[in-house]
Amino acid sequence: MIRSSRALKTSRAARAVHSGNPVSAPTKVRPAGRTLLVASTAAATAGALWYSTRGTVHNDAPTPVSESQKKSSTPTSVQFSQNEDKLETLVWGSNRNHVLSIDESGAESIRTPAIAAWLENVALRELGLHERHAACVDARGDVYQWGDGFEGKSGSSSGQPTRTLRGKNIIRLQLTSTRVYALSASGHIYVLSSASAQQALRPGEPTPASSPWWGTGWLWGEEEDRDFAQIVPDVKLGRREKFVAIAAGSDHLLALTSTGRTFAHPVTLKANTHGQLGFRKFDIPAPASAEHAFGHARLPIELTPKSITDPYAKATPAVRPVDVNGASAELLTSLDDRSIRFADKLFEVPALRGIDVDAIAAGARSSFAKTTAGRVLGWGANEFGQIGLGREVTLDTITVPTEVILWRSTPAGMRTTCLDVYAAGDLTFFKVERVDGSAPPYIDVLACGNGQYGGLGNAQFSNAQGTPVRTRNVSGLLEYSEKHNNLQPIMPHDISVSPTGHVLLTLDTLAHGGPGAAGRDLLSWGANYEYQLGNGKRGSSASPTALQGGEGARFMLGRRKADEVRDLQGNVWKRGVEVEQTALAGWGNSVVYWRICS
Repeated sequence: MIRSSRALKTSRAARAVHSGNPVSAPTKVRPAGRTLLVASTAAATAGALWYSTRGTVHNDAPTPVSESQKKSSTPTSVQFSQNEDKLETLVWGSNRNHVLSIDESGAESIRTPAIAAWLENVALRELGLHERHAACVDARGDVYQWGDGFEGKSGSSSGQPTRTLRGKNIIRLQLTSTRVYALSASGHIYVLSSASAQQALRPGEPTPASSPWWGTGWLWGEEEDRDFAQIVPDVKLGRREKFVAIAAGSDHLLALTSTGRTFAHPVTLKANTHGQLGFRKFDIPAPASAEHAFGHARLPIELTPKSITDPYAKATPAVRPVDVNGASAELLTSLDDRSIRFADKLFEVPALRGIDVDAIAAGARSSFAKTTAGRVLGWGANEFGQIGLGREVTLDTITVPTEVILWRSTPAGMRTTCLDVYAAGDLTFFKVERVDGSAPPYIDVLACGNGQYGGLGNAQFSNAQGTPVRTRNVSGLLEYSEKHNNLQPIMPHDISVSPTGHVLLTLDTLAHGGPGAAGRDLLSWGANYEYQLGNGKRGSSASPTALQGGEGARFMLGRRKADEVRDLQGNVWKRGVEVEQTALAGWGNSVVYWRICS
């Protein structure tokens, strides 16, 4: 390092002061006080120069801590546990509503991944996290619920989740603020309340599981003690047709059948504020206290999007109620959309009749359907561009399913096919395949919507993005395949989007890894105010970053055959079960749990 001659002289003088050697000075005698001042100043300057050569010091650097403080503080590196003998679930982020740690003594915030002891050796079929409650499906297909929103108080009294639905062979879950929707392997859709107090059966009411000809649960002591209901389609399904997928927004539910038909269900009276249902008119069970003037105990309802009923809603500060047409004011006041029996049917989306759909997704107030031909249709809220219709479309509400153009900014000979769509909150992701016929195909991850906290993954913090943009570090990746002896695209295995703005993406680095492949890389980005990215820090990230374990090693999501899998009652369900680690982005938190491979 080049130093000035003045600094070198000062440094030499300081070394002389510290060594006790006299400093050469002019013959002129100076006052003792001035000599002491010069020596002190020289010593301070020399110390500063010496410290500056040791490393760069920033003005926002943290206060140095002692070795004892370092040992007791929370580590900044992620310490993932990979126990080969046990199945361990890792949790981190917000725990203020006890959805990560059921015990009342659990911390409100978990800064780095920790092991959830109550899920030891438990592999689940499905896990769902909401803001104040959570639910899961254990290995036997039973539904369990927990959280402050479910218990009605802080923490679980028993320290264990509560079984609320059994014997239905549930395979999928979707949660809203007031409901838990469960899809069975046989294609039936059930709904439970998110609050335990609302699940109590009224005295004298028959149990939901009973029927005149097969309700024999009382013979085996398995009669249901929790209230639930079944959601059925408004038309008869075809032979061997059943529901195979469900997706829930804030106030609406989408359902897909095995023949590619798309249905929607209103959860509350806010189910169509932005046209996310895909239709306006439907009917619900008339309240028991109302006079049935319609003759068949059904109440016709029309939910019109706000942008149509009041085009100037944003221009004035007035708060306007939801417009419910087709029902009198008296009946409207008697409706309780918090009840699980508010609406009991699913209705087919009229614009999608005759269109073969094989995947569905739901944002908070938007809906998506992917066709078997690899095209995507979207409708609902679009104020942040979350439908992905481009910068030219500035409408806040899209009432009709409209195709999303995913091949903008690509050569004319390039063919683009959507492989899957993911949505939550005001963010949407598309996994697309690009092929031009002259080179191996590659996979892009495109994002649109509200990227205020970096959720788009394009290294920018933008409030609205109407044109789908490439997510960095996970798009166009290739790796060498020993099986094919050439480069193959690295496919995103799964994408989990949080309603609060962070994303967890799993890269399928296991597919072409060959012998000795460790697992799948886990990347995270977006909002991080609740430590939900798992890096021990609190700053949001606008670029996907791989999670790292101790000593900088990449954390890999594994897949293996478990020695034994237990249900949430603590009993062994099966041995030698194929399980894999799955990442889930919740409300300001994240979970990596073991999921049973179907």
